[in-house]
Amino acid sequence: MTINQEVSAQILRFYHAERWRVGTIARQLGIHHDVVRRVLDQDREVRGEPHPRATLLDPYLSFLHQTLEKFPNLTGTRLHAMLAARGYTGGVDHLRERLRTLRPRRTPEAYLRLTTLPGEQAQVDWAHFSHLTIGQARRPLMGFVMVLSYSRQIHLEFFLNARMGSFLHGHVHAFEAFTGVPRVLLYDNLKSAVLERMGSAIRFNPELLEFAAHYRYEPRPVAVARGNEKGRVERAIRYIRENFFAGRTFTTVEDLNQQARQWCRETASARACREQPTQTVAQVFAQEQPKLMALPADAYPVCEMESVKVGKTPYVRFDLNDYSVPHEWVQRLLTVRATSAEVRILHEGQLVACHPRSYDKGHQIEDPQHIEQLVQEKRMARQHRGMNRLTHAIPEAEEILLQASQRGDNLGGIVSPLLDLLDRYGVTETREAILEALRRGVPHPNAVRLSLERKRQDQHRPPPLDLPDHIRQRDVIVRPASLEGYDQLYQGGHAHE
Repeated sequence: MTINQEVSAQILRFYHAERWRVGTIARQLGIHHDVVRRVLDQDREVRGEPHPRATLLDPYLSFLHQTLEKFPNLTGTRLHAMLAARGYTGGVDHLRERLRTLRPRRTPEAYLRLTTLPGEQAQVDWAHFSHLTIGQARRPLMGFVMVLSYSRQIHLEFFLNARMGSFLHGHVHAFEAFTGVPRVLLYDNLKSAVLERMGSAIRFNPELLEFAAHYRYEPRPVAVARGNEKGRVERAIRYIRENFFAGRTFTTVEDLNQQARQWCRETASARACREQPTQTVAQVFAQEQPKLMALPADAYPVCEMESVKVGKTPYVRFDLNDYSVPHEWVQRLLTVRATSAEVRILHEGQLVACHPRSYDKGHQIEDPQHIEQLVQEKRMARQHRGMNRLTHAIPEAEEILLQASQRGDNLGGIVSPLLDLLDRYGVTETREAILEALRRGVPHPNAVRLSLERKRQDQHRPPPLDLPDHIRQRDVIVRPASLEGYDQLYQGGHAHE
């Protein structure tokens, strides 16, 4: 910020004559506090301060110089705490003011302009472009950007995540858009590219290495904190934000990507090339494209892959949603291979299920056949449980089921009404009614029901109470035990008397 002489004079008068602080001057004059400090520093350099005022900090200047030489980035708060432990009683604001002149300044680094050959290099990076709400899910809108370093040709594509599958999809589509592959791709230290780094020792993501081997290019990460080495993609992202994304409307990610492809072909390609301003990017790219490596015969099979465990219900959880599988795969470990359009679930290469992909949250994506198979299985299981319960309480009921099976009747239609009668009338009365039905040669639940109703009416009893299922399920059926042993004990006791 440039200020005139009048404002500079006011700053000097307020500071030296009125004893105002830097922050007070900045607020009152409506300027930044760094501007105030710059005016004061320039005044000190011109006039000098032959007789500086003594301050509480003076005895500790030697300690500060020594400490800042070893640890130049220590904060003012940390240094104030160290001085306070050594007897300093001044405030932290005064210390921060002095640190501006005491702290050693780094020598600015000069950079060489990096030049590349045609087809030699491209730079790759992710950029975050806000969020999208899809149903109940809030998804990040990530832009994949690849820029050819020589011609500055841009490939831009949007995804709803920054996973490895999306990262590699962006590469494949960029190579197809360029109709070729650069020899070197520069990456920032992304987890998709570099898993671990200790100085010059780098451990690449093995999936990226396999992908690079397929397309025959060299993956090369830039040095840590060296953004200038991939300045072309950084500038391209800034250009995309300002020229393409700002104020743009779209309905879906597919619609946005269609607009991005058109923008890359037309607007971005029509701009002047930075290295050769007399030509457009499209013209320079036409010269560079023949120098790119040829695409392989087949594209790399890109997908997101994840191991998943099927729980007690026939669903696998992937990317915030549940996808159904046949019920026989519960409690098994399966593999999900997903693209932007579909989710395939496999076991050792065998396809278990396939679903359209959902980017919503908490949805159950089901194949009706999977659910119907489970319903049938449960229905059969309920029938077997009912038969076991009935024959355990009344062994004679097995004869009715056997005869019904021989006639070809539906066993579920026999077991269910008999269990209902068992719950309403109890074991003893139902057993007697079943035996009567067998003696009369009518082995059917209706005969058992008529026998129980006739006996109830003869005894002038009210109908049995029909309790709800959740109450009746608490009852435990107990087979009556024989009391003959107790009768013998009772008779033996009388004999001794």
